[in-house]
Amino acid sequence: MIDTSWAFERYESVRASLPQAEFAQTSRTGYDLSDTAGEFDAYILDAFGVLNRGETAIEGAVERMAALRALGKRLVVLTNAASYTRQEILAKYHRLGFDFDESEVVSSRDVAFAALPKLADGKPWAAAAAAGDDFSDAPAEVQIEHLFENAELLQYAGGFLLLSTARWGRADTAALRSALLAKPRTLIVANPDLVAPREDGLSQEPGLIAHEVIEHSGLQAEFYGKPFANAFDTALARLSGIPRHRIAMVGDTLHTDVLGGAAAGIGTILITNHGLFRGHDVTPFINHCGIRPDWILLTT
Repeated sequence: MIDTSWAFERYESVRASLPQAEFAQTSRTGYDLSDTAGEFDAYILDAFGVLNRGETAIEGAVERMAALRALGKRLVVLTNAASYTRQEILAKYHRLGFDFDESEVVSSRDVAFAALPKLADGKPWAAAAAAGDDFSDAPAEVQIEHLFENAELLQYAGGFLLLSTARWGRADTAALRSALLAKPRTLIVANPDLVAPREDGLSQEPGLIAHEVIEHSGLQAEFYGKPFANAFDTALARLSGIPRHRIAMVGDTLHTDVLGGAAAGIGTILITNHGLFRGHDVTPFINHCGIRPDWILLTT
């Protein structure tokens, strides 16, 4: 059963593969981001659990972004939602009422695609992707094909790219593991999340699949997205001129958002009411893992 306790323990089980960081001794508390406005000049925002839950905007989040802009705050969305192109992500946010522009959105898909030319070996990449994904945002010299539409890619693909678990099942995990054991190749994980909050609960994400493959094969993977530095470096480049101590990462997850933000040397804010810890007292989880945010807020 995928629930908060299970997801937390699963994140803890892969802790050794995540970045190292130092954390605040205590957390300040508040209701929403307006309580932190005196501390920060810019916010890097997770999407799921902060701006939206699945395909639904979190109540008050659109208005909160407008209020922060009115105070002169700069905003960047940093999302591990690798199923969408940046244009599709923008269209989703605009449909939900947010006014982010292209320069204010960084996805783990962007970060992974930027690295693909360095890693490709001239053969096509086999991608676990959502139906209809045309990979039009990938570099022109990179060839990507749908793994689900051609099982032979397990044998001849130059590498594997995990973008989405929308069509993924346990048999697919076993097949990928066997293919990599028979012929080791690069495994790119464009969404390191293990789970994501949606309207009806927590969904399994590509990071979960990757760690199952790694643990049962001894192979390695390349991760792009939070909590890894490649994602934060890209997002922070959009906020040049602002000291890191005046920038905060806002998220719903300790092991991706808070850990990644702390490792990047920026402030950290945990939102508790809409994401992984919805309906739970977060204190025992923080005490257990030692990943302590600078701020704990109920809502965005």
